Amino acid sequence: MNSDSDTDSDHSQSGSGSGPARRHSDLSDSIFRSYLEFTGKASATNADLSKIQSFLTSSSSGALSCLICLERIRPGDPTWSCTSVCFSVFHLFCIQSWARQASDLSALRASTRLPISQSKAAEVSLWNCPKCRVEYTHSQIPKIYKCFCGKLENPPSDDPWILPHSCGEVCNRPLKHNCGHRCLLLCHPGPCPSCPKLVEARCFCGNVQDVRRCGFKNFSCNNACEKKLMCGVHCCAEICHEGPCPPCRVRGKYRCQCGKREEEKECCERLDFRCEEECEKMLGCGQHKCSKGCHSGECGPCPFQGKRTCPCGKRVHEGLSCKDAVPLCGATCDKMLSCGYHRCPERCHRGQCLETCRSVVTKWCRCGSLKKEVPCHQDLTCERKCQRLRDCGRHPCKRRCCDGDCPPCSEICGRKLRCKNHKCPSPCHRCVLLGACAPCPVMVTIACLCGATHFEVPCGTEMDQKPPRCRKPCPITPLCRHGPNSKPHKCHYGACHPCKLLCEEEYPCGHKCQLRCHGPKPPPNPEFTLKPKKKKSFHPPECTPGSPCPPCPELVWRSCVGQHFAADRMMVCSDKSLYSCDNLCGNPLPCGNHFCPKTCHPLKNQSLPSAQQARSEPCEVCHLPCEKERAPACIHPCPLSCHPGDCPPCKVLVKRSCHCGSMVHVFECIYYNSLSEKEQTAVRSCKGLCHRKLPYCTHLCPETCHPGQCPSPEKCSKKVTVRCGCQTLKREWLCHDVQAAYRNAGTDPKDITKNQFGLGLLPCDSNCKSKQKIVDSELHSRRPKVVEVKEPDTDKPVPKRKRRRERGQEVPQISTLQKVFAHVKRFLLVVTLLVLLVTASYYGYKGLLRLSDWMNEVEEKRQRRHPGI
Repeated sequence: MNSDSDTDSDHSQSGSGSGPARRHSDLSDSIFRSYLEFTGKASATNADLSKIQSFLTSSSSGALSCLICLERIRPGDPTWSCTSVCFSVFHLFCIQSWARQASDLSALRASTRLPISQSKAAEVSLWNCPKCRVEYTHSQIPKIYKCFCGKLENPPSDDPWILPHSCGEVCNRPLKHNCGHRCLLLCHPGPCPSCPKLVEARCFCGNVQDVRRCGFKNFSCNNACEKKLMCGVHCCAEICHEGPCPPCRVRGKYRCQCGKREEEKECCERLDFRCEEECEKMLGCGQHKCSKGCHSGECGPCPFQGKRTCPCGKRVHEGLSCKDAVPLCGATCDKMLSCGYHRCPERCHRGQCLETCRSVVTKWCRCGSLKKEVPCHQDLTCERKCQRLRDCGRHPCKRRCCDGDCPPCSEICGRKLRCKNHKCPSPCHRCVLLGACAPCPVMVTIACLCGATHFEVPCGTEMDQKPPRCRKPCPITPLCRHGPNSKPHKCHYGACHPCKLLCEEEYPCGHKCQLRCHGPKPPPNPEFTLKPKKKKSFHPPECTPGSPCPPCPELVWRSCVGQHFAADRMMVCSDKSLYSCDNLCGNPLPCGNHFCPKTCHPLKNQSLPSAQQARSEPCEVCHLPCEKERAPACIHPCPLSCHPGDCPPCKVLVKRSCHCGSMVHVFECIYYNSLSEKEQTAVRSCKGLCHRKLPYCTHLCPETCHPGQCPSPEKCSKKVTVRCGCQTLKREWLCHDVQAAYRNAGTDPKDITKNQFGLGLLPCDSNCKSKQKIVDSELHSRRPKVVEVKEPDTDKPVPKRKRRRERGQEVPQISTLQKVFAHVKRFLLVVTLLVLLVTASYYGYKGLLRLSDWMNEVEEKRQRRHPGI
């Protein structure tokens, strides 16, 4: 509320005693005077008088409303008030219409369900209070307008010093708990307070006597009860309590009523302790035993003595001994079966009749949609839903094939009540048969800000009420920063008026807000939920109370996003938008070798705010290949794109053979190039024999794998077998001697083949010539007639690996029979694949047809079960 309304309310409240507030206080004093004089202090009766005080506040302020029509109850309107629980006030005409409608509806329902006349049903019909739902009889329908205490008819409404609808006399109604005293207040609305008279009273157990208020005379002495329990042996051990004492829980061993079994039980269970065995005591006849369960007292006479009938009950026998069995009469049993319609068709028999009736009858299902012949004991049901409207007339029955009377609707009504705030919580009902929805029972409290002055009105009428005026100062401290300097004001309805000082709140940028104070306003008391509609005065939309300060409007210089020199602009301080100049970025790229060619763009910087960092754009990425020279130098280029710093070590594998050529070594380029020339020579050595052939003989170098030429090849010291021309004589010479012999003979040792090396150096003797002749004659006799002249192989000797590879690549010749078998195999394989493909297609098509038929059957069954879907 604004300050003007506060001043008006202060003036109106500070006026003479003719105002409604003064009249209200005078009426409260006059009504409560006799009660307070008797009790001597008001603090003891605040809880008792709060309900009456609320009724007085509502009545004096004109906020008393009828729950049925939701209209305001004026001082001259005839009224009726409930005298049972809620004590609500209604218009006399509204409650009469309500009671007659409810009573007639109750009588109509009773006459349709019970065999009584409608007039008789009207006499015993009941009706309920619209709020507390307490039942009243038909004779209690109000016909005359009476005061609250019921002594005066048509009480006056023009006397300003008497409460409206009151007679002004002492209430004199009997107080609650039937204490014998009567109410001392003047005629008043609401419940009567508790009895204030002093009486002598005893506690619940009766051991302590004290003088107490009559309304609170029932009390506990907080001592042990010590009353005798129902067992008559033990005493109650609980604290002095109201009502009967609990059962005795003392445990002990007790015998059952027949005396056969003894068990440990609580004392309260010993009288009802029966074992599960039969009595089996001998009856008076001396022939039979008692077949009753465990019991106390005598067993009674033998059930087989006196007049006895056959099992079907048609023939009576007298004078039979209890030993003899009753003979069967031979007639039809004719007892009613369990179905209740047919009788037993068997002859007179002992024991139970048929458990189930086997007669076949024509039955309808419970919902009446299916007719069929079934056994009598079997209920006929169909698979359909009932779909009949229930008694509410709104919702259909959803049970499957229910009987003639569908169950009552269990859903909530849910209609909007007249208050327009709540929905009907009652079970679903029809307005014609079960009556209209009950009025909203919720009472809404209208109060000032401090809550000291308040009254209750029915829900739905709060928008038409005026808030009460209070004389007390406003207890709520302003929440804005000017709270200690604010001016105190009177208690008011709604929130406090906004502060009128300048805000001067400091922005994060360092400037101060120069608008009117817009700090938070204290809300109304949350205990009172009423928010009536009031005309709000128009204020210029400078700033909403409780809202933060608007953005800072000061002008400041701001640089471009690229932080270029001499590119600043004048901008609003709160405007955080970024701008770009038309210069090139020019910042070095991450590679450190080139510069960004883009136009001015925001740069990533940790000192900038997070929002600006999110909009930052990185400089262009350099995609050029790296052109740096590696250290140590190598022929391989850097595999990375342009990058800052040194290039990574070269990991390319290089192959280097050993000095003798028998092995190939693999090294990383960085490792091999970082070695010195001497270290490279040592690493390349295979550490084995040289394996290179000497130039002047057929032997290999005996040295370890070494670079360069083999040392002193003409001084080979290996032994060589030297033979004569016919290969009869042989000697062992050193290799350098064989080389010297060839040189002396004018032959170069390089031209001698390995198999001819050392042959013919020894001269033949006489033995060699005779042996040569014998060998030639034998060879001549063994030679074939046609001698194929074999051309000397001028090619170089072929290695073994190459000969194996050529032998493996030779294509074996295939015969004609093998070709025929191969063609037949291919033909059979193609035919088999075609047969398999045709078979799979055929059975796949059949499977799809069966699947379609099965799905159609399932859909038909579902339609039969749920036809409404």
